[in-house]
Amino acid sequence: MAFCKKCGAEISEQASECPRCGAAQTPQTADNGGFLWGLLGFCIPLVGLILFLVWKDTKPRTSKAAGMGALVSVICGVLFYVLMFVIGIGAAML
Repeated sequence: MAFCKKCGAEISEQASECPRCGAAQTPQTADNGGFLWGLLGFCIPLVGLILFLVWKDTKPRTSKAAGMGALVSVICGVLFYVLMFVIGIGAAML
């Protein structure tokens, strides 16, 4: 069984519209998360952010993977620059 996206009533998974409120039901798309979407988000953070924003309602698991990849990439980049700044200051003091 599934639930109506508008009113929350329990409906059949094959129903094209809700018998209670008449709202059209969109077919479910495959949403398996996927390591490769996370890897794409890590390699190209802007693409990961865009995919997260586009898929957050229709494919929540896949969008989370792409968004987490982008977030991890940005955090690693910031940590890298902070480390290089600290090493640069340390080398300049010698």
